[in-house]
Amino acid sequence: MISAIFRTDVVKIVFSVLFVCMLSACSVAPDGVSVHDPYEKMNRKTHAFNKAVDKNIIRPVARTYDVVLPDPVEDGISNFSSNLSLPGKILNNVLQGDLKSAGQNTLRFVFNSTYGLGGVLDPSTHWGIEEKDTDFGETLETWGVEEGAYIELPILGPSTERDAAGFFVDIFLDPASYVLNGPQGRARSTARAGEILQTRHVLGAQIDEVLYESADSYAQARLIFLQNRRFELEQDTGDGYIDPYIDPYEDF
Repeated sequence: MISAIFRTDVVKIVFSVLFVCMLSACSVAPDGVSVHDPYEKMNRKTHAFNKAVDKNIIRPVARTYDVVLPDPVEDGISNFSSNLSLPGKILNNVLQGDLKSAGQNTLRFVFNSTYGLGGVLDPSTHWGIEEKDTDFGETLETWGVEEGAYIELPILGPSTERDAAGFFVDIFLDPASYVLNGPQGRARSTARAGEILQTRHVLGAQIDEVLYESADSYAQARLIFLQNRRFELEQDTGDGYIDPYIDPYEDF
């Protein structure tokens, strides 16, 4: 049993390293190009697929989810999911050399896991211990990896070559995934799905405006994602413009 677990962990690490190595082949944007999208033809096909999935599955299920479950239950599910994501964020904080944020996320995880009944409640926010959100895409940016080309992933939505690689590394290197197996792992996956559905409902107006009311929903989603992501990473070298939209794809 131990050897099997060890082999699984090694496989995850190997795949993570391979994804990082793949970044060396990332497309480099020509000078002066702010939206680097050499895969636009393929991306638009993926975008059309994602819109169909949202329209026929995610949006109606999210509305039903909100009607069936009371808000406190939805909040508890989302809190539980968010709390279980903190170990992975702490690891990224450390890899980025941001020990202050790592300490704050650690305190939040400890307090919510104990006083918050396993993370179902969120006393840390009331105590002023806010979550320091991060991911391996930001870690790669800290290490000097270029953004690469814009890509839209099936189901997951807008991304870049760097963030796509970072997303899969986050899955493989998430500390909680090594601890939560069987029913616990399924409970976590269910909670994550609930968090996504709640986010889809809460941001429904913004997402619907982008996807269904834009003249070109692909170009609009691409622009919003890139502006928000660059601002998050403090890469916005423009004239101080801050996009007014909430990123509708952050939790997807």
